[in-house]
This record gives sequence, structure tokens and C-alpha cells, in this order.
Amino acid sequence: MNGASNQMDITATTPQLPSSADRMAGMDHAEVRYFTSYDHHGIHEEMLKDDVRTRSYRDAIYQNRHIFKDKVVLDVGCGTGILSMFAVRAGAKHVIGVDMSSIIEKARQIVAVNGMADKITLLQGKMEEVQLPFPKVDIIISEWMGYFLLYESMLDTVLYARDNYLVPDGKIFPDKATVYLAAIEDGEYKDDKIGFWDNVWGFNYSPMKDVALTEPLVDTVELKALVTDPCPVLTIDLYTVTTADLAFTVPFRLTAKRNDFIHAIIAWFDIDFTACHKKIRFSTGPHAKYTHWKQTVFYIREVLTIEENESVTGFLENKPNEKNKRDLDIKISYTFETEDETRAAQGSSLEVKWDCITKMQRNAHLRAFISDQARNVNFIGKKRGRKEPKRKGLQALGEMA
Repeated sequence: MNGASNQMDITATTPQLPSSADRMAGMDHAEVRYFTSYDHHGIHEEMLKDDVRTRSYRDAIYQNRHIFKDKVVLDVGCGTGILSMFAVRAGAKHVIGVDMSSIIEKARQIVAVNGMADKITLLQGKMEEVQLPFPKVDIIISEWMGYFLLYESMLDTVLYARDNYLVPDGKIFPDKATVYLAAIEDGEYKDDKIGFWDNVWGFNYSPMKDVALTEPLVDTVELKALVTDPCPVLTIDLYTVTTADLAFTVPFRLTAKRNDFIHAIIAWFDIDFTACHKKIRFSTGPHAKYTHWKQTVFYIREVLTIEENESVTGFLENKPNEKNKRDLDIKISYTFETEDETRAAQGSSLEVKWDCITKMQRNAHLRAFISDQARNVNFIGKKRGRKEPKRKGLQALGEMA
């Protein structure tokens, strides 16, 4: 390959650049909040301690040293520089790490104390605005995924780097992502989270219940809670996907594997490194080892009573929020058809507007992740004595919030 590694040499000198405050002066509040949430060590501790995540990237890079040898690599959203250093150890000629967060100042120190300052150039700024020391790169590496794959993700930034800097036949690590849906039984937890608002110290707090139903829950689901088989609903190929593709409506069919109740629909994703000889895959699903992404839970308003081999069909609609592209507007509509009309349901969801996670919420996820790892505890879907659901007719069932 006539790669970027043959085009230009650089020194390790980093020019004097504007401060973080100066860089963010022109950004709106949501963008500033997003980038500054990565300024603190806690979120990076969370990601580095995620064994599945970090080991998968390391293995994908180390087990394909022949691909990285003497190549120029771009690390999009480099954080503390762990992927950049993996690439250097795999034989990369030079790595360029780009990150808007001020954590890059610590990354420079980390790179230096590991003796890689001559091999790694770290640039603070937006990918769309920084000037790279190479006109093209051979490989792009990035850990861009968010909750539900796309929430707060920086996939559009990776696509910008691909379109503007990757050489023809260049490699992207990882290069494929697949989103799955399944339905779960989770009566007790739903009662605790949603039903709580029906009677709060003797008062009707139902307006809060509506709000609670529109907020996805990021938590861990036990495998035994799954009532249906998983259904792959979306596959993203990073070589061909466009930003326009990130607004989508896709069908699903969830087929029950036993008689049970359905209280929620959950989502997770798998990640593949396929553009290499030693292929690597990891999953964030309930069947796999715990990751900081956990699973995303969407509670439905009513309870479905389903029998083995019956199916819930519907559509998952996702689009970036018009005001803040890192937020998501999600809608799930479904139909449950059965010969028993007392159990049939057809409904359309209210839109779930998933707003940007605040620093406090992010720290709460961090504490939960580290605590869960220490205790090896799963929360969602434990069989704690089911309560018989109220069986209602077609018109009352099926509304998803």
C-alpha cells in the first residue's frame, strides 16, 4: 500500500497551542459539558478498568502487528493515550492522538514517562479543526461507542477522519458494530422504579411516572431475565456508513422462548475488528462479561403476557436530537398479535428524548461500575417473586413510553 508512512517525517515538538478555555469559548453549553466531562480521571479510570473493552483493543492491535508495522496511525478521541501506546508497541511508525479534553495534558505526561514521546504526537482540539502533521494516515483507531452504541458517541467524528485523512485501502479499528434488542421480565424492579410514583407518601405522583418512563435506564440485565431471543436490528460498517445513516427506522421481531411476562425492551451492541487476519469481537450483552456500557433498558407502560413462540414485532426509530446531536430521540413502536384477544397489544411509543449525561450522572455510573465489578453483582431481572400482571384488553395495552 502506498501509505501515509512514506509521505512525511515529523519531530516530536508540540507547538504552543491555545488553552482549553480558549478552545471552548465559541462552543454551546452542551458541547462544553460533553468535552469537560472527560477532563477528570474518573471517567478514564472507568474505561481503563473495563477489561473487556481495553483487552479487546489491545488484542486486536497486538495480534495484527503486521498491519501496524511502520504505519501512521490516527487515534480519534485518544483520552489518556492507551490505544496510541498499544499501536506504538505494535510497531507503528508514528501515532497522532487527537482529543478535545484537557486530559490530553496528562496523556502527554503518560506518553513521556513510557518513553514514547518521539513516536506519539498529541493534539488538543476538535478533529474537524486540528491540523495533522501528516496529510494522510494508514490506520484509524478509536473507542467511539456510547451507551446504546450511539448515545453521546463520536462516530460522526470518526467518519470525518475517515473521509479526510484515511488513505485508500486504509484500516479502521474497530470497523463493525451491531445493535441487538430483546424483551425481558423485570416486574419487581419496574415496580420499584416506575410504580413507586403511583403512591408517594399517600400522594399521587403520576406526572413523575410519565417522566420516568421516558428515561432509558443504563444497567446490567441478567441473562435469565430475557424472555425472547435476541434480534439484531442494525449493523454499522465503518467503511461505508454516513452520518445520514445514523438517523434510522429499523424493524424487529422478538420471539418468546418461554411463557412469561414482558416489562421492558433492552438494547446492547457487539463490536467487531474484522479488517485483519486475527479477528476480535466483544459484546456488551447480558450473555457476556460485564462492561461499563452495560445494557439500555426501555420500560413499557403496561405488561405483556406472552407464550412460547409468540412474537412481538415493531420498529425502532432513532435520530440525533435537533438541538444537540449527541443526544438521541428514540421511539419504539410494537404489535403483539395472539389468538387470545385479552393478551393482544398494539401501540406506539412516546419519543424518548435521551439528554446528555451530566457530570454527576457520569460519576454515578462510574461508582456503580467499579462497585459492581468488586461485588460481581447484576441488578436487573432477578427472579424475586413475580407479581401477576393485570390482564387488560387490546386498547389498554401496548403503549410504550
